[in-house]
Amino acid sequence: MGNRGMEDLIPLINKLQDAFSSIGQSCNLDLPQIAVVGGQSAGKSSVLENFVGRDFLPRGSGIVTRRPLILQLVNSKVEYAEFLHCKGRKFVDFDEVRLEIEAETERVTGSNKGISTVPINLRVYSPNVLNLTLIDLPGMTKVAVGDQPVDIEHQIMEMLMQFITKDSCLILAVTPANTDLANSDALKISKEVDPQGLRTIGVITKLDLMDEGTDARDILENKLLPLRRGYIGVVNRSQKDIDGKKDIRAALAAERKFFLSHPGYRHIAERMGTPHLQKTLNQQLTNHIRDTLPGLRSKLQSQVLSLEKEVEEYKNFRPDDPTRKTKALLQMVQQFGVDFEKCIEGSGDQVDTSNLSGGAKINRIFHERFPFELVKMEFDEKELRREISYAIKNIHGVRTGLFTPDLAFEAIVKKQVIKLKDPCLKCVDLVVTELAALIRKCTEKLGSYPRLREETERIVTTYVRERDSKTKEQVLLLIDIELSYINTNHEDFIGFANAQQRTAANITKKRVMPNQVIRRGWLTINISIMKGGSKDYWFVLTAESLSWYKDEEEKEKKYMLPLDNLKLRDVEKGFMSSKQVFAIFSTEQRNVYKDLRQIELACGAQEDVDSWKASFLRAGVYPEKDQPASEDVMNPSDTVSMDPQLERQVETIRNLVDSYIGIVNKSIRDLMPKTIMHLMINSAKDFIHSELLAYLYSAGDQGSMMEESPEQAQRRDEMLRMYHALKEALVLIGDISTTTISVPVPPPVDDKWIAKDPSPPPASRPAAATAPPPSRPPAVRGPTPGPPPPLNPSPAFGGPPVPTRPPGQVAYAGDPNSGSVPLVPSRPARVPPALPPGIPRRPPGAPIRPTVIRPSEPSLLD
Repeated sequence: MGNRGMEDLIPLINKLQDAFSSIGQSCNLDLPQIAVVGGQSAGKSSVLENFVGRDFLPRGSGIVTRRPLILQLVNSKVEYAEFLHCKGRKFVDFDEVRLEIEAETERVTGSNKGISTVPINLRVYSPNVLNLTLIDLPGMTKVAVGDQPVDIEHQIMEMLMQFITKDSCLILAVTPANTDLANSDALKISKEVDPQGLRTIGVITKLDLMDEGTDARDILENKLLPLRRGYIGVVNRSQKDIDGKKDIRAALAAERKFFLSHPGYRHIAERMGTPHLQKTLNQQLTNHIRDTLPGLRSKLQSQVLSLEKEVEEYKNFRPDDPTRKTKALLQMVQQFGVDFEKCIEGSGDQVDTSNLSGGAKINRIFHERFPFELVKMEFDEKELRREISYAIKNIHGVRTGLFTPDLAFEAIVKKQVIKLKDPCLKCVDLVVTELAALIRKCTEKLGSYPRLREETERIVTTYVRERDSKTKEQVLLLIDIELSYINTNHEDFIGFANAQQRTAANITKKRVMPNQVIRRGWLTINISIMKGGSKDYWFVLTAESLSWYKDEEEKEKKYMLPLDNLKLRDVEKGFMSSKQVFAIFSTEQRNVYKDLRQIELACGAQEDVDSWKASFLRAGVYPEKDQPASEDVMNPSDTVSMDPQLERQVETIRNLVDSYIGIVNKSIRDLMPKTIMHLMINSAKDFIHSELLAYLYSAGDQGSMMEESPEQAQRRDEMLRMYHALKEALVLIGDISTTTISVPVPPPVDDKWIAKDPSPPPASRPAAATAPPPSRPPAVRGPTPGPPPPLNPSPAFGGPPVPTRPPGQVAYAGDPNSGSVPLVPSRPARVPPALPPGIPRRPPGAPIRPTVIRPSEPSLLD
């Protein structure tokens, strides 16, 4: 071949296939290989048996090959076979190999005629084979037989496509000669996936079964349906020979005799037969591997890089190291602390782009959910005025007060401040829930050690619960501090003078610009099916209105709803609905949209609902208040019989309370996140970094705590094996690729000459150095002494219409006008001998004897 170093590549590919098959993964590498495709009973299995020189494949009628058989042929001095699923067992009797293939096939596919894509890996060592890797695939069929699935044709086609669609796979298209080549299933499917014919090698079987007077000469000379890599003819044993246990060596000798003695094939006998096919496949597979080396190397490198991240924790793993468990414990605790801090503080690596998590969720609790809870307890105007009037009357007693009493102001303020306790405690609970989820997420990386993960999660969660109680104590202390002293000298407090000048309109004045957009986003309007069904719209919320459009471009407005007298209301989601729902309704009992008294808006998650509610609060749309259970809570006479002086005092205190509660809310909204961060979150981070390890040591035996799960041990072994296999493959490819040469792919087949008249004999053609060389049928020759011949040598024989290059004509390599890939020049054309080459000359009158194989050509018969 001239590729001595390349001979190591086929065994290398075999090693990679074994490594990936044994761990149940392909590592996303398309390894170079040869797939044998053809119809049922086309002779695929017989060709493979002729390669090995043994009967070892199952036989029978109908579909016999029901699982892909990856056949790895390895040249060796000793003859035996090995299965990947029976490692360590050597099969010397090839009848046992057949039985094992049948048993392994039925183990996966059952006793019926079903198929499976799970391959069987068989490696055959023999002195009679060349290094080859082939995949025997099920034969293509049209009709389901027996209890086969109805879609058996589709299943087989899908299986074939899994292999032959890969650019790294050579296709050995096997077609029987006694059928029309135009109807060949193998060539049809090969043409679909390889239209340029770069990967297809044609094999014609059953040449001895053709009708008398016909031959496949045009096919084998690559004139009919030409392929760039040409066709090779073989003669397999007949069923009678198989039943009679005819030796394959004798069959190969009979095949050689057939080609030499047949008048239609004797001129191409050297390029026909099983030995030549095996040498050709060996050479072409080797050269194909050489061509795919750059792409294979880059894939290997990318796989190694992706695996290095996963194997990083396993690289320094030493099972016999007594300090391994201690090191692993320290490493895991340290990694847990780093991950927890990154989730809280945020990090640029491994950013989740689909959901909020960790610190982002806690931030939303601080600045959206907690303010929403504060506004939800916004006081009812009528109820507040009633309480103020009662407070003023009770303080004055039997007297009629001339001045506004301070005590009434303090009593109302303290009552409103006490109401802040519930939303503050709820905020702490929300943060604790999020921290617990965050701890579970960070302990996922400790899954290699189940006990360690369980203990770590228990210890840290228990600590967070302890800090929860202390944080709540501190929050209640903040509320008590606010209650202990009403600071009427605060710089933001309006005071009595300003309170009397402010009006209700000034109090309720919106704090945002009328046209300022507060929020945009998608929402679903829930409408009954009878009225059109639910639809998604693009909503735009401003300080004065809620508008929705067809899409984000905001060109086609569907409706605009003013926000005056609107309130929010919670709605239970439907039985079949997965979305969270809330509603907008009018306090004036009017229709809000068309004939609907309320609009139900739906979001995908509760977080989105809370965020939208917070946005509506900014626009002045508040939640609905719960109605009092008793009808006589408010006496109408109390609100009507209010003299003007009392009304002025109520209005003054009302303004003062609103101003001071605003100051308290602002202070609480600022102090709550700080308190939770200091007493809970930062304290948990410090605990993990400084005390968690000590708690783990005191929790129990470290040996049992650091026991690996069986799944993790298996995963580590598989990952390390694959990593080392890939590294070894990279080293071998690096060594081989620098010391080898390859033969280029044959040029495209030009079949224009087929329609022309037959050309004159080579001897009568004029030599023209500048004429373009005619196309030659691609066929592969075996290695000969001297420089390696091209894949398509010119058949300078006396056989008519086979094109050839005239003597003296410029070859591809030297033709300045040729754009073809340079080829190694073949030997010069010879004057046609009187007799076809390959038949030895004999003295006149001597008896005719069959030509024997020349010893200079290696053969399976040697």
